[in-house]
Amino acid sequence: MKRIPILLFALAMWLPHYAQSLLTERLNLLIADTLLNSSEVGLIVYDLDDDTLLYNYQGDKLYRPASIQKVMTAVTALEHLGPNYSFNTTLYHTGTINPDSILQGNLYVVGGFDPLVNHLDIEAFAQAVALSGIKHIEGGLIGNASLKDSLKWGSGWCWDDGMPILTPLLSERTDSFLVHLRRSLSIQGITVADTTDTLVSQAPDSILTQIAVCRRPLTQIMDRMMKKSDNLHAEAVFYQLAAAQAQQPYATANDGAKMLHKLIKEVGHQPTRYNMADGSGVSLYNYLSPRLMADVLRYAYQHPDIYKHLRQSLPIAGIDGTLQNRMKKSAAYRRVFAKTGTLTGVTSLAGYAIAPNGHTLAFVIINQNVLTPRPARAWQDKVCDALCK
Repeated sequence: MKRIPILLFALAMWLPHYAQSLLTERLNLLIADTLLNSSEVGLIVYDLDDDTLLYNYQGDKLYRPASIQKVMTAVTALEHLGPNYSFNTTLYHTGTINPDSILQGNLYVVGGFDPLVNHLDIEAFAQAVALSGIKHIEGGLIGNASLKDSLKWGSGWCWDDGMPILTPLLSERTDSFLVHLRRSLSIQGITVADTTDTLVSQAPDSILTQIAVCRRPLTQIMDRMMKKSDNLHAEAVFYQLAAAQAQQPYATANDGAKMLHKLIKEVGHQPTRYNMADGSGVSLYNYLSPRLMADVLRYAYQHPDIYKHLRQSLPIAGIDGTLQNRMKKSAAYRRVFAKTGTLTGVTSLAGYAIAPNGHTLAFVIINQNVLTPRPARAWQDKVCDALCK
């Protein structure tokens, strides 16, 4: 009778080793796939509950990450800005309002690089101007876009790839904020003497009086950034980080990269080994390793407040976002929460998977030199199925 507890103990000790051996065997078979005859892959898997490396294939090589770069941006923002951080677009006026409802000054708006600003927000600004008693503006409309430098595209972006315009003063994803504001003011019956819209890079010498502010939480921006892989949203977050780092009056991509370098150091890596060029993964100058990305995922998991918001933002296999139509008939269905990435020649996937024993796994897959994404995505889906089976 005493043998039964001993046998149960031995079985309990043996099963995890058997499961890991089985997973290794499945992944080794996938590594032998003909897809990798003409391309290559970096693949790494961690058991986060046991904090154990389960599998590593070329995990220390450098790859272009494509949009899984957004995981780096999201974790850095949650760490250094916090989930309660907000993107603020603020409307002011200079001068005074006389008894005849004439503003003897300018309307002055400071852009906060909020990518979700739309016509409803601008209409609300125009209504706030009307409520302040202004019927005519003796001056003009002035926009301050000094949160970042004047470069409208990112370093290493392909000019012919339909990239978003990068400016802190956005409306409907374009740089037409002041045009839309002038139109909304006209609808409110408010006239503007100066018909020229002006952009400046510094605050005026005169006193600013706040009229209204549009606030958008980081978590709302991050949701579309991750679920839909929105590049403009990612760059908006990246430049909020850059502004927190900047020593000069405006933020640059180098400032944003320095913030990502802080995260790289926090997870135990040397920033000089990698290259961070933007926040979205669009740049061809980005280079990182699957191991670095896996360590970022581990770091997030070890910090519950970061992990909670990060996981909520990630696409769910077969359910939503860029994974809505993937893994529906797989063991990974609803059990994989991961960020996708696609550039010409690169298809990537990084995030979390729930193993059959309930453990949370962090995994990173970067397929390189694949000219069409479909076969690489199918291969990645098989990897996820193996992790969840």
